[in-house]
Amino acid sequence: MNPVVVIPSYWAQGEKPGALGERGVYDYTTRIDRPLPELETCLSSLEQVRGVLRVIVLVVAPPSCEESARARVNSICRAHADLNPLVIGAQEASHVEHAVARMAHHIAGETVSLRGYGAIRNMGLAVAAVLGHDVVVFLDDDEVVLDSDFLIKAVWGLGSLTRQNLQILAKSGFFVDENDSPYAEPTKEWSEKYWSKATEFNKVMERAQSASTRITRSNHLCGGCCSLHAAAFTRVPFDPYITRGEDLDYVLNLRAHGLDVWFDREWFVRAQTPEEPAPVPSTFMQDVYRWLYEYRKLDAMNARRDLRTITPESLMPYPAPWLCSDVRKRVFQTALRRLIAGPDRLAYLSILTKGRYEADKFAKLASSRYLSFAMVWPSIASALWEDRFLQNAILTTGEVSGPLSAEMRAARQLRDELADTGSLPVVGEDL
Repeated sequence: MNPVVVIPSYWAQGEKPGALGERGVYDYTTRIDRPLPELETCLSSLEQVRGVLRVIVLVVAPPSCEESARARVNSICRAHADLNPLVIGAQEASHVEHAVARMAHHIAGETVSLRGYGAIRNMGLAVAAVLGHDVVVFLDDDEVVLDSDFLIKAVWGLGSLTRQNLQILAKSGFFVDENDSPYAEPTKEWSEKYWSKATEFNKVMERAQSASTRITRSNHLCGGCCSLHAAAFTRVPFDPYITRGEDLDYVLNLRAHGLDVWFDREWFVRAQTPEEPAPVPSTFMQDVYRWLYEYRKLDAMNARRDLRTITPESLMPYPAPWLCSDVRKRVFQTALRRLIAGPDRLAYLSILTKGRYEADKFAKLASSRYLSFAMVWPSIASALWEDRFLQNAILTTGEVSGPLSAEMRAARQLRDELADTGSLPVVGEDL
């Protein structure tokens, strides 16, 4: 196997919160002037890991500080040259975006880009395909690797068959907190009665941890610790239209296409709690969009005869309760309770009177968009696979360490030719 580690890294200039419902508001971002960024700690932990062939860092930053974020990431990656880091910023991403746009010009929105959780994941898959990596291992930059066999465990079982003759093509690990616990901390706050998922999540985790076998079928995917075989990620993309929770959503996407996610109870990382998480009203509004959209999308997928039907029973104990019409009641009750309890009362009043209706309208209109994109994704992945023009264009600016090889010098010459034509030839063979 030829695995690659892909790390999305989120950066910002300051602490200005995003607007309610705005795309590009993430759970946390790293300030460019932070003395010890999470990415530095993450890459340092990867230094001990055996078999690292390449690490791809996706630089996610608003246009106002894009260059500063790129320079900071370049500086961090140069200190970890042994990991063979490849930085994908706006310039490298534009090559991939243009290639995808020519093949999916009729698809709405940013499907493969450095903005929006699902589109960012797809950018990682696309770059991996261009470079010919048959396994993608996603890792978040606010996590640290604890085991030198991290990659060995990541690919363990991938491509093999279970006793039921089911192929393992997507696998999830999990993360532990500072106390080495994989379980979420339940909340007793009155305002969170209808919104906390800790109890349901812990039931899923407890079942997986106490199973008689190391690998079990899963309703959960940890986006910061998962490995995807090319036979899965070239067939099924992440959903670029979902505001957050793209990893859990990917479980549904795979299952609808006849594939499953498998949980490996011996593969984990440690999560570092970010010091500056995103403002609560913004993430709540994203969750409102997310769950209303997820509910509508599941109905749209189950209405298709060419996709496998996903029953609520198969998603118990989580996330089934969040994928039915009752989720609208959860949104109303939680927003009302947070409005009463405070703080940020004006934000929750806006959600109650306007935001939740806009989210439901979006969910109805966009519920089938992903299905249109998913239909053309296999052709996109096939065309991107080991495309030598895209490889050269990406490697020309993306590599941040080591002397220039003959291939790199040739890539720099080719870059001018590509600039003249204004487009990249699409070359590739079916996988």
